[in-house]
Amino acid sequence: MSTATLRQDARVIGLVGFAHGTSHFYHLILAALFPWLKPEFNLSYAELGLLMTVFFVVSGIGQALAGFVVDRFGARAVLCAGIALLGVSALALAAAPSYPMLLAGAMLAGVGNSVFHPADYTLLNQRVSKARLAHGFSVHGISGNIGWALSPIFMTFVTAMSSWRTALLCAAALPFIVLLILFLNRHALRPDPIAKAGPGQPAGGSLAFLGLKSVWMCFAFFFITALALAGIQSFASTALVDLYGMSLGWATSAYTAYMAASAAGMALGGSLGARSTSHDRTISIAFGSAAGLAILLALALVPAWMAVVLMGAIGFASGIAGPSRDLLIRAAAPPNATGRVFGVVYSGLDSGLSVGPLVFGALMDAHHPSWVFVFIGAFQALAIATAVGVGSNTRAVRLQNA
Repeated sequence: MSTATLRQDARVIGLVGFAHGTSHFYHLILAALFPWLKPEFNLSYAELGLLMTVFFVVSGIGQALAGFVVDRFGARAVLCAGIALLGVSALALAAAPSYPMLLAGAMLAGVGNSVFHPADYTLLNQRVSKARLAHGFSVHGISGNIGWALSPIFMTFVTAMSSWRTALLCAAALPFIVLLILFLNRHALRPDPIAKAGPGQPAGGSLAFLGLKSVWMCFAFFFITALALAGIQSFASTALVDLYGMSLGWATSAYTAYMAASAAGMALGGSLGARSTSHDRTISIAFGSAAGLAILLALALVPAWMAVVLMGAIGFASGIAGPSRDLLIRAAAPPNATGRVFGVVYSGLDSGLSVGPLVFGALMDAHHPSWVFVFIGAFQALAIATAVGVGSNTRAVRLQNA
């Protein structure tokens, strides 16, 4: 493959990854400010949690709809609109005089966040050569993890040095910087012409893909894995404190180990995905390993330092599945419906992230910290069935159409 193609692929992957990292950065800009927002507006923990629920519910609904907009108007334009909305939402949040205005800002951020997965994956599928697509999905996942990791650090640092409003104003600059970079490289992200329906597409128009069994199995896969992720993001650190008697700082480092190892797993998963067509098998082995490690963590049979290692191992195994997961969805999507399929499927991620904290919060309120990891492992194991179902159904459809 030519050097020019390699350069083009790397450019597109880098641009899309940068945009995706910005999206994940915005997932946590409010959560990082909870210690300051609570006394500022005299809020309960339930009211603070509602800000995140509103964000993910709006994002989930919007994501399913955004896929249709991507397929109609092109991924580049929709991606830029979403990035701009993130910047505007941070400005609105920085100026919010009351709790209702914080809710409005969270809703606006949710709308902006909703476009990323359908737009990102459409751009990667259109502009990256097939040989490097798995690596593109890998970088996409890693950039998201980097955004998650940097957001709390940045927001708390700026707030400690100045104020939470200043932190939000600084966060607002990021999307506009990304917009400028995308504008300067707009030719690399030029959209493909909107194609007419052809062989391999289900009959029935733009909604026909909703009748595909594999699409809803993919949705279920994302919903279930997001439930597990929500448990890790929301309550794993608190549960580790109760289970192992470690300090909150030490427990937080376990979550950091999970995120860092997950990024490393995605890098390896990209190489595995590029060399394999049995993506459901890779997912099954990865999530099976992660589920077993989560159950071991729940038993509290190891010393506290080993719990940090186990969290990292769970993250590594889960990360390996990431690129194969995205390749599995790509294979299940009918021609010219990438945006719609990824939009609907990834709305399962937001749905799971909005419901998960309620499930795991109830476990912690009932004083069952070990059950947090039991449920995480159970959800990861359950996701294997959906991945295998998607892979089997896709292969059956290919044989039928051959």
